[in-house]
Amino acid sequence: MDRRHFKNIDFVLLVVTGLLVMIGLVMIYSATHANTALNHGDPYSFVKKQFICVVIGAIGLLLLIFFDYRVSDRVSQFLYGLNLLMLALVLTPLARTANGAQSWVFGVQPSEFAKVILIVTLGKYLAEKESLDSFYNFIGPFIHLGFPLLLILLQPDLGTALVFVFIAFIMMYTAGAPGWKLSILVLVCVVGITGMFLANHFFGLPLPIKHYQVARLTSFVNPEIDPRGSGWNVRQAVIAVGSGQFFGKGLFRGTQGRLGYLPENHTDFIFAVLCEELGFVGSFGVLCLFFILVWRGVRIAYQARDKAGTLTAIGIIAMFLFHILENIGMNMGIMPITGIPLPFISSGGSSMIANLVSIGILINIWARRQKIMF
Repeated sequence: MDRRHFKNIDFVLLVVTGLLVMIGLVMIYSATHANTALNHGDPYSFVKKQFICVVIGAIGLLLLIFFDYRVSDRVSQFLYGLNLLMLALVLTPLARTANGAQSWVFGVQPSEFAKVILIVTLGKYLAEKESLDSFYNFIGPFIHLGFPLLLILLQPDLGTALVFVFIAFIMMYTAGAPGWKLSILVLVCVVGITGMFLANHFFGLPLPIKHYQVARLTSFVNPEIDPRGSGWNVRQAVIAVGSGQFFGKGLFRGTQGRLGYLPENHTDFIFAVLCEELGFVGSFGVLCLFFILVWRGVRIAYQARDKAGTLTAIGIIAMFLFHILENIGMNMGIMPITGIPLPFISSGGSSMIANLVSIGILINIWARRQKIMF
């Protein structure tokens, strides 16, 4: 990277990312320091692990600034193959099962990195495709999406599968696919999924997902149906969010998470812990930081040097946006529980590294948005 590119680095995006990371470390400590069964007697256990991943992710972010985001055909094919290999390893005996999904191998969660690789490779593929004006032209992008998506569904990891689909549709729309045709496909999928649930309910036909996943997806509609089972997490999260009121109970003074009422309070439901302790003021501040992050990302996509840069940036922002809306929504009881982490806030090393790498790609695209003429 030419030194003259450094003057074009988006420092606002860097600062916002840094603030979100620091808030995340504080909230992870708040959610885990008092739970001796979880941290095995070390109140800083989760914070130290997360900080190590922050350092690794920051190194990846800095390294990516020095490389051109425009990958060659050979590199794109290698990344796509590597993506399939990582996801396939998760289905082998080498993998570890957590929360009902076989998603971990060698201490990392490949599906988090798979999102970034999908964005980069699909962005290049769509940038080189001449037209997306017909359903026939959708076949190529859907095949590109289909192989990693199938491996994700086999884990099974429904939340990540939804992220994949959302990213692909947003990138295809940006690449020129007619919105009404994409809407028809979404409608067909919704009708098909509804039909499968109705067939299961009335005729007992098996579903492609497990029973506990169905319960998690539908519990937000009426948590009181199973208040001590599938509805427990939603009810406790809503209680935590509401009990924070305007200014919150104070940092490290929350009760729902600290006393063990709220499960997964350092991952899926960390936003509920934040709301309880920092109230509306603190949660609104975090939402403002996320808004700035998304705004800067859209700005980068709009002013990118080429179509591949635009599509890649849009894909990254689509990934962040889905995570933010879904995680916060399920903490407030208005979205189904899918196990989607809150970017930079939730505990999770693979997610943190992947998110920081994604920020590095955005900064790379912004720094190269114009040719250097001197």
